[in-house]
Amino acid sequence: MSDDPQNVSPYAGRWVARVRGRIVAQGGTPEQALHAAQKSRHKERPEIIFMPIPFSHPPLIDKVRDALPDQEIYLVGGAVRDMLLNRLSPDLDFALPSKGIALARRVANALKADFMVLDDERDTGRVIATGADGKRIFLDFATYRGDSLEDDLRGRDFTMNAIAYDLRTNTIIDPLNGASDLRAKLIRVCSQTSITDDPVRILRAIRQAAAFDFKIEPETRKAMKQAASQLPDISPERQRDELFKILEGPKPDTAMRVLEMLGLFPHLLPELTALKGVEQTEPHIYDVWEHTLAVLGYLESILAALRSDYSAEETNDLFTGLLTLRIGRFREQLAAHFAASLNADRSVRAALFFAALYHDVRKPATRSVDEAGRSRFFDHDVQGAEVAAQRGREFNLSNDEIERIQSIVKHHMRFHFFTSRLEGDKQEPSRKAIYRFFQEAGEAGVDLVLLGLADLRGTRAHTLTQETWTAALDIARILLENYWEKPEETVSPPRLLDGNDLIRELNLAPGRLVGQLLEAIREGQATGKLTTREDAMNFAREELARLEND
Repeated sequence: MSDDPQNVSPYAGRWVARVRGRIVAQGGTPEQALHAAQKSRHKERPEIIFMPIPFSHPPLIDKVRDALPDQEIYLVGGAVRDMLLNRLSPDLDFALPSKGIALARRVANALKADFMVLDDERDTGRVIATGADGKRIFLDFATYRGDSLEDDLRGRDFTMNAIAYDLRTNTIIDPLNGASDLRAKLIRVCSQTSITDDPVRILRAIRQAAAFDFKIEPETRKAMKQAASQLPDISPERQRDELFKILEGPKPDTAMRVLEMLGLFPHLLPELTALKGVEQTEPHIYDVWEHTLAVLGYLESILAALRSDYSAEETNDLFTGLLTLRIGRFREQLAAHFAASLNADRSVRAALFFAALYHDVRKPATRSVDEAGRSRFFDHDVQGAEVAAQRGREFNLSNDEIERIQSIVKHHMRFHFFTSRLEGDKQEPSRKAIYRFFQEAGEAGVDLVLLGLADLRGTRAHTLTQETWTAALDIARILLENYWEKPEETVSPPRLLDGNDLIRELNLAPGRLVGQLLEAIREGQATGKLTTREDAMNFAREELARLEND
């Protein structure tokens, strides 16, 4: 081997052993390089050096180094992986021989950041800094999981996450050749017991394979399949967190297919096991399971095309082009919709994808065949909403998340009804229909529009006509237009009267009847029939008389 500059690149990021200026061995750590050299050059004393690798580290690293001068400290885990991939990691994990909590406190003081004890038993402290963009950055300081840094790295999940960066020397420690797996785009476990030690790593492997467009190494995939039945040993919260990260990330359809192929659904999402092989008649071209996966894929592409930073040059088909033309003007409102929070730890987007995953969950149980041989799924939307809500409760989702998911599943057929009426009868939804749609769906109405479009594409795929798609986009435009541009007209008209007005003017007692009258008035406003306080009061008198006579 030669150390000529043209031949050095294969060793970038590696430790090498040199004898008389020539590279004779290499390794992921200084010890590995020395050991390899001693096998072939046991009588000679090699020089062990690190071959630099081009990468940039987050500016916070320098501040941590300055706060802890001469301290043995390593950046570990996903932050190092992201650094080597030229990605920015939102969180930084540091490993130290001891005093994790005490040193975290010192860094927090130096950065004038918040501090908390994360795990007293494992001597782990957290620093919470705020970036220039206002986002929080978590810096965790933990003592080694084991007797040494190498023990710590070998106890981690996958080799690409078992690389350390030495802050003092600006070198990489890589005992498991994780950098090599990164270059090969492979996810490989750190040890034979990595998966059984923590079965949630099954979900993490699938999530990271989708996130980085990596493949899971065959032996690792085999270990994941064998450990599938151990997934229930993990808390529902940890299962949920990994699942929702999968749903929020790229290629959720591919990830779900892998979950199913590895036999994870009976232990994670048991209600979905019945979807496979349930036939559907036209216009459906897939069975229920393949349709569900198609909906996830189309939903991802629709949201991507409606991003604020989307470029028209990315449009690669007619249907996406029509989508951006018809409803692209709502990009900013859609961004705000998905930036809103149902829960601090999970996104609105993830809740929408969970609802999409469950939108047809009750089709197997409600399937019937009519005299013409057509499959029917009466009431699958209402029943499916309850199934999805129950799964949400078992995952300990927040009440707001469960309510949103339940509403999306329950009302997902309404978009198709509107589309069918427009295409077949040339009838747009009335102001009353639009008002009732958003009254029942609330903020989930936006999600229903997006799911409706994805559901249509996932139903017909290559058989979808431009005419049907155009009708669906017109419905989407009308609903979003009313919701964001004309809310006071049709979605949420300002009150002309309140309950006290009705009680006083009509001699009513407080109760349900007052609420019914108020709602009838608001619907009258939404349809344009009532515009003044006097109109509203006269209508209330007429409605009261009608109710009393019924």
